[in-house]
Amino acid sequence: MDRTEVGMENGRGKRVVVVGAGIVGASLAYHLVGKGANVTLVEAEDIASGVTGSSFAWINTSHPEPDPIAQLRGSAIKEYRRLETQLSGLKIRWTGALSYSVMSSGALPVSGNQASANLVSRSQILDLEPNLKNPPQSALYAAEEGALDAVAVSHALIAGAEACGAKILTQTRVLGFVTQNAKVTGVKTTIGIIDADIVVLAAGTGTTKLTDMLEVPLPIEASPAIFIRYKSQPNLVHTLISSPEMEVRQSSDGALIAAEDYLDDAMENQPAAIALRTAKTIQNELHGVVSIDPEWACVGLRPMPADGIPVIGYLPKVGGVYVCAMHPGITLAAVVGRLASEEIIDDKASSALCPCRPDRFFQA
Repeated sequence: MDRTEVGMENGRGKRVVVVGAGIVGASLAYHLVGKGANVTLVEAEDIASGVTGSSFAWINTSHPEPDPIAQLRGSAIKEYRRLETQLSGLKIRWTGALSYSVMSSGALPVSGNQASANLVSRSQILDLEPNLKNPPQSALYAAEEGALDAVAVSHALIAGAEACGAKILTQTRVLGFVTQNAKVTGVKTTIGIIDADIVVLAAGTGTTKLTDMLEVPLPIEASPAIFIRYKSQPNLVHTLISSPEMEVRQSSDGALIAAEDYLDDAMENQPAAIALRTAKTIQNELHGVVSIDPEWACVGLRPMPADGIPVIGYLPKVGGVYVCAMHPGITLAAVVGRLASEEIIDDKASSALCPCRPDRFFQA
């Protein structure tokens, strides 16, 4: 037996085509090539041009109970910390996150993962966020959490994958698949057919169009949210604030980043109009906001599976296709990249991914 055959037995040298160059696809490409796969990353537009490029990018491991993916969410921070030691270009700000909601008895913390968040008093809140005009009596503070520059992190992951031999094809649209004996053996693209042992679909809201081509439809909705970037003064916000009034953080370059719910497509609820309203809210909530000018505001479409649980694993009914579609994609990108690459290359099934299998939508 020659070396190639030995390598293939171990899963190394597997030809893997990853579709989608958002943060999830970038993480998959990086982890797969790190395990010896022969990786081609295919992206219809540019790196991080989908929802990754318009994301609040909070690495948020808190979640109201019960949480089917608690094990997965609980590993998210550790996995990003691991990536930081491997990739110098990873831009993550571990500022901690301060969360509170207004209840009938006054300001109380939101429910969440108590293991990672501590209850803090009003004076502690002001130590953390001295510019808050109306601090609540108490809040939850998750000191380990942070936020990242999702575009920069996607580029860093892809540069890391490319340095290890991955082939990156942007502006390359998937037109269909080559199947043989109910197994996908290649991807038809605008530049020709790319042969594959495994195809990984990480195309966000575009994943459903791809699985429809294979006649294995997945119920993944495009869930809209509004993301806003403001030019403002530095050092206004020190942590990440999630309150009834605003969800806001400050990036390393001093810009204020905010997230808002998408309401409808009425003129008064267009992103630009919401950006102006949110700016007034931020000025009402924070001392020291001399100027706050919207740089951009847009609607980001998050891939939201029908039951709210990520869809990760091999597609049923057709061989050779592995799906990764999830919200929250930013939080889970690092851990899913590692675990999925172990499943694809080492055939090592992950218990943390068990609740996420696509099969659940096809059971009689």
